[in-house]
Amino acid sequence: MASSLKSMVSDKTALFTESVIRMMTQRCNRYQAINLSQGTPAFPTPEKVKKAAIQAIEDGYNQYSITWGAPQFRQAIAEKMVSFNGIPTEPDLHVTVACGATEAMMSTMLAIINPGDEVVILEPFYENYGPDVIVSGAKPVYVPLREMSASNGATIFAYDSDELRGAFSSRTKAIILNNPNNPLGKVFTVEEIEEIAALCCEYDCLAVTDEMYEYLVYDGQAHISIGSLPEMWNRTITISGLSKTYSVTGWRLGYVVAPEHLTNAIRKMHDFLTVGAPHPLQIAGAVALRLEDVYYQQLVDWYNHRRQLLLSLLEDAGFQCYRPQGAYYIMTDISRFGFPNDTEFALWLVKEVGVGGVPGSSFYSQLELGRTKFRFMFSKPEPVLLEAGQRLMSIREKI
Repeated sequence: MASSLKSMVSDKTALFTESVIRMMTQRCNRYQAINLSQGTPAFPTPEKVKKAAIQAIEDGYNQYSITWGAPQFRQAIAEKMVSFNGIPTEPDLHVTVACGATEAMMSTMLAIINPGDEVVILEPFYENYGPDVIVSGAKPVYVPLREMSASNGATIFAYDSDELRGAFSSRTKAIILNNPNNPLGKVFTVEEIEEIAALCCEYDCLAVTDEMYEYLVYDGQAHISIGSLPEMWNRTITISGLSKTYSVTGWRLGYVVAPEHLTNAIRKMHDFLTVGAPHPLQIAGAVALRLEDVYYQQLVDWYNHRRQLLLSLLEDAGFQCYRPQGAYYIMTDISRFGFPNDTEFALWLVKEVGVGGVPGSSFYSQLELGRTKFRFMFSKPEPVLLEAGQRLMSIREKI
């Protein structure tokens, strides 16, 4: 009986684990720890957007929308893609609304992958990418972003050009690019974007780009969408969503923008995975995407203040920090604390210190690359970050 039951389970399930990020949230709840693990925004959802959702319910938008997205929402997405991302977009031809960027990525992978295909993934990577590629039937090929010294002496992460080129082959169907990167907060330079684009053209493959944190860039950095390069418009699939920019992670509103022939395939997969995203929330999403420019500047200011604060608190507590250029995470080095690995440090920190973070190895296929790394998030009210800083100061007394 035991062997019969075992045969009922897909072999794919043995190739990855459940979410470590969400597991750490559960640990935080168990020990009443401050949760600097899961990337849930702490600023309030804009009042204008909340009222639009309530009004949409009152106005009767309570049944299915068009499977691939309410027309009002797709129109607003197209306008934003043109004005912010620089990507020519027609709402009826190029936009698919999904139940969050997570479903958007899965629908995309299922739409483009055939048996024997390979997908290049830059690591560290958001933990869904590897499983998405595996579930869709492709082989992931990982290329590490390695620590390097910048001209100003700061430590940055960058890929080795020869190593990246070596990951491409005739079997490569796509590269997944996360810009800004979670967990590093790396914002890819125009030179890096152009080099990746040149490889996509040379090997006739796609760029699948997750730009969830596109508005959250600091220190004078600029967000560049690879799909805005003229040679890349017809071979780029751009994924984003409303969760982080408008503090609506529970609304599950993501979207995919792609050339028409790819959009048709993505819509088929999306249709049979989820049917459609919540209709009244899509109506409110159109309002969110049309908020005034001052909203986005205030958002960056809000996050930048907390970035600077948590960097200071972590360094005071003895962490070596990699200064993020985007998103709302700080990757740290924990080797000086003397723990055997990042997982043991994570479990000790949440239980004994009362602060939760994410083990760095959960973002790598080559686990040894992350064993001395640990990620914190800074989307929290300032008093919460200050309390976390006080708790972290006790690390040296406890080890």
